[in-house]
Amino acid sequence: MKKSFNFKAALFLFTLLFSASAAQAQGDASKMYGNAQTTQDFLSQSEHFRSNIDPNFYIYICIGQSNMEGAARPEDQDYQGVSDRFQMMAAVDFPANTGNYRGDERKKFQWYTATPPLCRPFTGLTPADYFGRTMVEKLPDSIRVGVIHVAIGGCKIEHLFKEYDPATVSREAGWFQNFMHSYDDIPYLRVLECALRASHQGVIKGILLHQGCSNTGDQQWPAKVNKIYNDLLNDLHLNAADVPLIAGELLSKEFNGACASMNDIIQTLPKTIKNCRVVSSQGCPGAMDRLHFTAEGYRMIGKRYAEEMLKAMKKK
Repeated sequence: MKKSFNFKAALFLFTLLFSASAAQAQGDASKMYGNAQTTQDFLSQSEHFRSNIDPNFYIYICIGQSNMEGAARPEDQDYQGVSDRFQMMAAVDFPANTGNYRGDERKKFQWYTATPPLCRPFTGLTPADYFGRTMVEKLPDSIRVGVIHVAIGGCKIEHLFKEYDPATVSREAGWFQNFMHSYDDIPYLRVLECALRASHQGVIKGILLHQGCSNTGDQQWPAKVNKIYNDLLNDLHLNAADVPLIAGELLSKEFNGACASMNDIIQTLPKTIKNCRVVSSQGCPGAMDRLHFTAEGYRMIGKRYAEEMLKAMKKK
């Protein structure tokens, strides 16, 4: 996708093509989902992607900043025992055996068994890793779980807005620019594109969020999260009652978390978003930087995300 790509036009075309009935699909059936490698390809071929949707393929969107991105290096145990029922859609290309990634090349927009890292090759363990493992463990064997994972270390909640102006990335620190460039400077559009593709194959069942360090003290944070949540629901034609939002607390005071005060604001999120649950970070060990969890901390909080999601699903 070129930097000059017009977001509003893309969103309009996404919505138009996504809403078209399957009966209007034309062309060779071999023009399937995996052949589109760019946004422009997706827009032009989207009508051909309507394969049979598997109602037993549960898909979850995972977004946020560095703790969702993954700041702890995966350990040997984290590469082992990942069920092929737990899948990840690569939101970027993964060159073979690069960074923390062990394996053959992963191609953007394709599904793979969800061995870490899930975000990008040089990221680490995330809450999504043990969220997915726990989900497939607790759900019937007939259910597969897939995650769409887009996260940017250091991002504010505003960087995830659909109206975010990519031209402003040039004002950010160089390391942050590199993270944003991975998503062509518009993370929301990458989330949307991945989710639209995934929705032709399975059912979007929830959204996972871990963000807040860069917005510590921001009393408007719940309203900003609500905006992103509603934008995704509207653009993906989803109902709030069917798609819970699960948000995680930041590193807690017991581990001297530098942004632990933000947890009081995060706890209020269910007052703004009805179908929302908050995951406690109490007892989840933190790293020396006072911002991130250790690998064990990510395992613990990831399992808690799954427990809250399962409770929300059971209630539904």
